[in-house]
Amino acid sequence: MPVAVVVRIVFWAWFFAAVFAGQQRLLQRLPAPAAQLILFGLTAVLLFAYFRLKPLRDWIDRIDLRSIVLMHASRLVGIYFLLLYRDGALPYAFAVPGGIGDIVVAVSALLIVFLPLGYERRSRFITIWNVVGFTDILLVIFTAVRLNLTAPWSVRALTQLPLCLLPTFLVPLIVATHVVIFVRVARASGNARS
Repeated sequence: MPVAVVVRIVFWAWFFAAVFAGQQRLLQRLPAPAAQLILFGLTAVLLFAYFRLKPLRDWIDRIDLRSIVLMHASRLVGIYFLLLYRDGALPYAFAVPGGIGDIVVAVSALLIVFLPLGYERRSRFITIWNVVGFTDILLVIFTAVRLNLTAPWSVRALTQLPLCLLPTFLVPLIVATHVVIFVRVARASGNARS
Protein backbone atom coordinates (compact mmCIF):
# COMPACT_ATOMS: atom_id res chain seq x y z
CA MET A 1 0.00 0.00 0.00
CA PRO A 2 1.44 3.45 -0.89
CA VAL A 3 2.69 5.56 2.02
CA ALA A 4 0.29 8.39 1.15
CA VAL A 5 -2.70 6.06 1.53
CA VAL A 6 -1.45 4.71 4.87
CA VAL A 7 -0.86 8.26 6.13
CA ARG A 8 -4.39 9.30 5.15
CA ILE A 9 -5.94 6.26 6.84
CA VAL A 10 -3.94 6.80 10.05
CA PHE A 11 -4.62 10.56 9.98
CA TRP A 12 -8.39 10.17 9.68
CA ALA A 13 -8.56 7.28 12.17
CA TRP A 14 -6.59 9.40 14.67
CA PHE A 15 -8.82 12.43 14.04
CA PHE A 16 -12.03 10.44 14.57
CA ALA A 17 -10.56 8.77 17.68
CA ALA A 18 -9.77 12.25 19.06
CA VAL A 19 -13.31 13.43 18.30
CA PHE A 20 -14.75 10.30 19.93
CA ALA A 21 -12.57 10.84 23.02
CA GLY A 22 -13.89 14.42 23.14
CA GLN A 23 -17.49 13.29 22.87
CA GLN A 24 -16.90 10.81 25.68
CA ARG A 25 -15.30 13.60 27.76
CA LEU A 26 -12.25 11.43 28.30
CA LEU A 27 -9.92 14.31 29.24
CA GLN A 28 -12.36 15.45 31.93
CA ARG A 29 -12.33 12.02 33.56
CA LEU A 30 -8.56 11.60 33.62
CA PRO A 31 -6.23 13.10 36.26
CA ALA A 32 -4.86 16.62 35.63
CA PRO A 33 -1.59 15.83 33.81
CA ALA A 34 -3.23 13.29 31.47
CA ALA A 35 -3.89 15.76 28.65
CA GLN A 36 -0.26 16.83 28.63
CA LEU A 37 0.96 13.23 28.79
CA ILE A 38 -1.28 12.39 25.84
CA LEU A 39 0.04 15.42 23.94
CA PHE A 40 3.69 14.53 24.64
CA GLY A 41 3.07 10.85 23.87
CA LEU A 42 1.40 11.57 20.52
CA THR A 43 4.14 14.03 19.59
CA ALA A 44 6.78 11.42 20.45
CA VAL A 45 5.00 8.84 18.29
CA LEU A 46 4.88 11.25 15.34
CA LEU A 47 8.56 12.15 15.66
CA PHE A 48 9.56 8.51 16.16
CA ALA A 49 7.67 7.60 12.99
CA TYR A 50 9.33 10.42 11.05
CA PHE A 51 12.86 9.60 12.17
CA ARG A 52 12.58 5.80 12.15
CA LEU A 53 10.31 4.94 9.21
CA LYS A 54 12.30 5.78 6.11
CA PRO A 55 9.39 5.47 3.62
CA LEU A 56 7.35 7.87 5.74
CA ARG A 57 10.27 10.29 6.14
CA ASP A 58 10.97 10.21 2.39
CA TRP A 59 7.29 10.92 1.67
CA ILE A 60 7.16 13.81 4.16
CA ASP A 61 10.43 15.22 2.87
CA ARG A 62 8.96 15.43 -0.64
CA ILE A 63 6.11 17.67 0.56
CA ASP A 64 6.68 21.32 -0.31
CA LEU A 65 7.58 23.18 2.89
CA ARG A 66 4.90 25.75 2.07
CA SER A 67 2.26 23.04 2.45
CA ILE A 68 3.61 22.14 5.88
CA VAL A 69 3.74 25.81 6.90
CA LEU A 70 0.18 26.29 5.61
CA MET A 71 -1.07 23.71 8.11
CA HIS A 72 -0.25 26.27 10.80
CA ALA A 73 -3.05 28.52 9.56
CA SER A 74 -5.10 26.30 11.91
CA ARG A 75 -3.52 28.36 14.69
CA LEU A 76 -6.09 31.02 13.96
CA VAL A 77 -7.80 29.11 16.78
CA GLY A 78 -6.12 31.85 18.81
CA ILE A 79 -9.09 34.06 17.92
CA TYR A 80 -11.32 31.56 19.72
CA PHE A 81 -8.99 31.69 22.77
CA LEU A 82 -9.50 35.45 22.93
CA LEU A 83 -13.28 35.07 22.64
CA LEU A 84 -13.30 32.48 25.42
CA TYR A 85 -11.21 34.79 27.60
CA ARG A 86 -13.70 37.60 26.95
CA ASP A 87 -16.49 35.23 28.03
CA GLY A 88 -14.58 34.13 31.15
CA ALA A 89 -14.07 30.54 29.95
CA LEU A 90 -10.26 30.72 29.72
CA PRO A 91 -7.79 32.60 31.95
CA TYR A 92 -5.77 35.56 30.69
CA ALA A 93 -2.45 33.74 31.27
CA PHE A 94 -3.37 31.13 28.68
CA ALA A 95 -5.84 32.79 26.32
CA VAL A 96 -4.30 36.19 25.64
CA PRO A 97 -0.58 35.44 25.18
CA GLY A 98 -1.38 32.09 23.54
CA GLY A 99 -4.15 33.52 21.40
CA ILE A 100 -2.16 36.50 20.17
CA GLY A 101 0.92 34.35 19.56
CA ASP A 102 -1.05 31.78 17.60
CA ILE A 103 -2.75 34.47 15.52
CA VAL A 104 0.62 36.05 14.67
CA VAL A 105 2.08 32.66 13.73
CA ALA A 106 -0.96 31.74 11.61
CA VAL A 107 -1.09 35.06 9.74
CA SER A 108 2.66 35.04 9.11
CA ALA A 109 2.38 31.45 7.85
CA LEU A 110 -0.23 32.60 5.33
CA LEU A 111 2.02 35.47 4.23
CA ILE A 112 5.03 33.17 3.82
CA VAL A 113 3.00 30.73 1.75
CA PHE A 114 1.17 33.18 -0.48
CA LEU A 115 3.49 36.15 -0.96
CA PRO A 116 5.56 35.99 -4.15
CA LEU A 117 8.95 35.39 -2.57
CA GLY A 118 12.09 33.98 -4.12
CA TYR A 119 13.47 30.68 -2.84
CA GLU A 120 16.23 32.24 -0.71
CA ARG A 121 13.99 34.84 0.90
CA ARG A 122 11.18 32.34 1.52
CA SER A 123 13.67 29.90 3.11
CA ARG A 124 14.97 32.65 5.39
CA PHE A 125 11.44 33.68 6.39
CA ILE A 126 10.44 30.05 7.01
CA THR A 127 13.45 29.62 9.31
CA ILE A 128 12.62 32.74 11.33
CA TRP A 129 8.91 31.90 11.37
CA ASN A 130 9.65 28.36 12.53
CA VAL A 131 11.70 29.56 15.53
CA VAL A 132 8.96 32.02 16.52
CA GLY A 133 6.16 29.48 15.97
CA PHE A 134 7.95 26.71 17.87
CA THR A 135 8.70 29.04 20.78
CA ASP A 136 5.07 30.16 20.84
CA ILE A 137 3.65 26.64 20.88
CA LEU A 138 6.05 25.57 23.64
CA LEU A 139 5.00 28.56 25.76
CA VAL A 140 1.33 27.72 25.18
CA ILE A 141 1.92 24.08 26.14
CA PHE A 142 3.85 24.90 29.30
CA THR A 143 1.30 27.53 30.33
CA ALA A 144 -1.47 24.95 29.89
CA VAL A 145 0.53 22.40 31.92
CA ARG A 146 1.11 24.91 34.73
CA LEU A 147 -2.54 25.97 34.84
CA ASN A 148 -3.80 22.40 34.58
CA LEU A 149 -1.71 21.43 37.60
CA THR A 150 -2.39 24.54 39.72
CA ALA A 151 -5.90 25.59 38.68
CA PRO A 152 -7.45 22.86 36.51
CA TRP A 153 -10.90 24.47 36.64
CA SER A 154 -9.50 27.52 34.79
CA VAL A 155 -8.64 25.50 31.68
CA ARG A 156 -11.65 23.18 31.73
CA ALA A 157 -12.59 24.38 28.24
CA LEU A 158 -9.45 22.59 26.97
CA THR A 159 -10.97 19.26 28.06
CA GLN A 160 -14.18 19.74 26.07
CA LEU A 161 -14.93 19.72 22.36
CA PRO A 162 -13.74 21.43 20.27
CA LEU A 163 -10.64 22.49 22.25
CA CYS A 164 -9.90 18.97 23.51
CA LEU A 165 -8.76 18.29 19.94
CA LEU A 166 -5.74 20.50 20.66
CA PRO A 167 -3.86 18.10 22.96
CA THR A 168 -5.24 14.96 21.34
CA PHE A 169 -4.71 15.93 17.70
CA LEU A 170 -3.65 19.38 16.53
CA VAL A 171 -0.82 20.37 18.90
CA PRO A 172 1.14 17.11 18.40
CA LEU A 173 0.95 17.76 14.64
CA ILE A 174 2.04 21.36 15.12
CA VAL A 175 5.03 20.46 17.29
CA ALA A 176 6.07 17.59 15.02
CA THR A 177 5.86 19.76 11.89
CA HIS A 178 8.02 22.42 13.53
CA VAL A 179 10.67 19.75 14.19
CA VAL A 180 10.37 18.46 10.61
CA ILE A 181 10.84 22.00 9.29
CA PHE A 182 13.94 22.47 11.47
CA VAL A 183 15.39 19.21 10.12
CA ARG A 184 14.62 20.03 6.50
CA VAL A 185 15.97 23.59 6.71
CA ALA A 186 19.17 22.36 8.38
CA ARG A 187 19.57 19.66 5.74
CA ALA A 188 19.01 22.16 2.90
CA SER A 189 21.47 24.56 4.49
CA GLY A 190 24.07 21.79 4.79
CA ASN A 191 23.54 20.78 1.15
CA ALA A 192 23.89 24.40 0.02
CA ARG A 193 27.25 24.68 1.78
CA SER A 194 28.54 21.46 0.19
